Amino acid sequence: MSLKTVMLSAVAVAAMTAPAFAQTNLRISTHYATEHPTGKLLAEWVDDVQTMSNGDITIEMFYSSSVVATTETFDAAINGILDCDATGGAYQTGKNPAFQFVGDIMGGYETPWQQYSWLYYGGGYEAAQELYNAQGMQLIGWSIYGQESMSSSKPLAGLEDLKGWKFRSPPGMETEIFDELGASPIVMDFTEIFTALETGIIDGADASGLANNVGLGIYDIVKHATYPGFHSMPADHLACNQTVWEGLTETQRRIIDTAWQKLSFHVALSNEKANAEAAAELTASGVTLYDWSAEDRAAFRKGAQVAWDDWGTRSPEAAAILASHKTYMTQLGLLAE
Repeated sequence: MSLKTVMLSAVAVAAMTAPAFAQTNLRISTHYATEHPTGKLLAEWVDDVQTMSNGDITIEMFYSSSVVATTETFDAAINGILDCDATGGAYQTGKNPAFQFVGDIMGGYETPWQQYSWLYYGGGYEAAQELYNAQGMQLIGWSIYGQESMSSSKPLAGLEDLKGWKFRSPPGMETEIFDELGASPIVMDFTEIFTALETGIIDGADASGLANNVGLGIYDIVKHATYPGFHSMPADHLACNQTVWEGLTETQRRIIDTAWQKLSFHVALSNEKANAEAAAELTASGVTLYDWSAEDRAAFRKGAQVAWDDWGTRSPEAAAILASHKTYMTQLGLLAE
């Protein structure tokens, strides 16, 4: 038998006996629709993961919360109905108030990049991971589209304009912050905003970012808005069942994490561009945009801290994550020493 034949036989045997790559299919649910800009970026993320893994990982993405309700997605992943949750931590404050501080700290960071830097360089990932692991979940990462804008039928030039301002607010910490600052938040369903604005039940609304608000048609009704925003910057997350995550190979985990960081980068950048374009169009059409002064932003943040500190007493995990945020915000100069 020739040396060449021996070598070829050895290669063939090695190929037959080498362990096969673990084939993994992940079932993931998101609240975004396929046509939504973030929904489209999620589809790109799926393609990135599947391509970089050479088909080793396949992802079955369920859009528009088609399997379970948005608020139930986290539990569905915990219980094995799904493998991962691509909604957001803020939906889970009923499990632990600390989820407020990984979902939307409200009035804290001024840009997505500051908030991302807390996660990756300010000790945030480690602090948040303890919270997720206690629920049997693994936090993979965030996607943050940027500051939301408040829309109003009257001027919102600064802190003084909040006094007596009636607006649609989501439930939770936001109502406490605006109450503290003299506004009149009214919790109502998203679908009720337009009728309430048209009939004067409310003066304004906290709905979404500027470009999204344009798409919703809010500025067909009201002609004032804050931009850039300052009060709310929600973070969506990718969180996976911890057992499922630990069952992946290191290569698979690296691919998913790296692709998610690309997604995060593009979510923030694309929304920044969309909001800038929307701002130019709105200004040209007669809508007045208000960029609050550094002094008013600092005053809002100071008022928000009253609610932060209250929520920080509601669980040990909330206290720990809030302390981590405060330490990092102080380093960034957002909070006084």
